[in-house]
Amino acid sequence: MSEISDMFLDACRQTISTWRERIDKCLGQLTPEQIWWRAHDSDNAVGNLVLHLCGNVRQWIVAGVGGAPDTRDRDAEFDRRQPLTAAELGSKLAAAVKDAEEVLGRLTEADLQTRRHIQVYDVTVLEAVHHVAEHFAMHAGQILYATKLLTGADLGFYRHLLKKK
Repeated sequence: MSEISDMFLDACRQTISTWRERIDKCLGQLTPEQIWWRAHDSDNAVGNLVLHLCGNVRQWIVAGVGGAPDTRDRDAEFDRRQPLTAAELGSKLAAAVKDAEEVLGRLTEADLQTRRHIQVYDVTVLEAVHHVAEHFAMHAGQILYATKLLTGADLGFYRHLLKKK
């Protein structure tokens, strides 16, 4: 595999891993009511966003790239109103990311150039992997923002950048 292919896959894996750890921290700071809170019925609760990330990772990487059966029910990710616990959500997300890691770990440079039909899109494997990393980061940012709003807490992810007085 070329150095750039390795760098790309490493960067995407690191992006997903970093944001998953941050989501776990958020889940640990939220009450069950906060995890499933929504200001309006059309909003997505933190719990729904976690389920959505699980579905996206599984559909795009595990199934779309890795060849596993695609059993995703995207609408159910957003429609769910029956709460899962923080531990259950964290476990589901960790399992989805672990399964994706296994697929990403066996990709070759040639694989990155192959085309796949995922959802309604015709994409290269490289595009699919990039999509998941980007999509994961975007929704993780929403979860972090919601956590800050709901708790009033500084999550501390960038404290190391603060200038000492």
